[in-house]
Amino acid sequence: MPLPPSARAAVVMLAAGEGRRSGHHTNKVLLPLAGRRVFTWSIRSARQLAAVTRTVLVIREEDRDAVMATIDREVGPPDVTVVVGGDSRHSSEWQALQALAPAIEAGEIDVVVIHDAARPLAVTTMFASVIEAAVEHGGAIPVRDQGHLTALDDGEHPPERVVAVQTPQAFRAAPLLEAYRLAEADGFVGTDTASCMERYTDVPVLCVDGDAGNIKITFPEDLFLAERLLAKADWDLSGRQRHRRESAMSHLRDLLPHGERP
Repeated sequence: MPLPPSARAAVVMLAAGEGRRSGHHTNKVLLPLAGRRVFTWSIRSARQLAAVTRTVLVIREEDRDAVMATIDREVGPPDVTVVVGGDSRHSSEWQALQALAPAIEAGEIDVVVIHDAARPLAVTTMFASVIEAAVEHGGAIPVRDQGHLTALDDGEHPPERVVAVQTPQAFRAAPLLEAYRLAEADGFVGTDTASCMERYTDVPVLCVDGDAGNIKITFPEDLFLAERLLAKADWDLSGRQRHRRESAMSHLRDLLPHGERP
């Protein structure tokens, strides 16, 4: 189902983490991936949608010069709003929402999409899926079934369905902003965007299909895997080649000693 033509979305890219497990001193989102920096892949993918009218990138202050140079070289117009993040994921999201608050209050943004910039292979169709679901239902998160989990650390069997949650996650803009204002007043720090929405709103959050290829760059070998997946998809992140990416992921994850990580 196509997005409503009137839908207007802001995409918040979180890039303020350190990523020390990637084996580099550089912020992992600034590492090279197939001729581009990691964080610019998902910006380009999201902005293929006409519904995406604003982009906010949350960074560390020490990365500003490198980020700005990369934006000039690899992103292009329309402008990306750059804000400095806080000392937690929640705080970084709050900084981005404060930057968007005037536009949200003016009714210029219907949906806010939160995405980890360390997930460079999120396809355009996934951004469309969560935006569409947020417009219709209020919120949306992509999930992947984790059927390979047979027992928890304490030996207990897991619930009937165990899922791993990915980004991008999308929520109606006004309730999201209000939830974070209430969280700020209470001193509440959520583990992710959905947890803050669950605490402060009654907005339903729909689970949509995630993507095995939507990997997060965490370990050094993840860059290798991401480049192989891009090559298998012919460098196309529109989502039209999703089944080919799924097949490639099934094959390539066998090369990694730590298995699949969503």
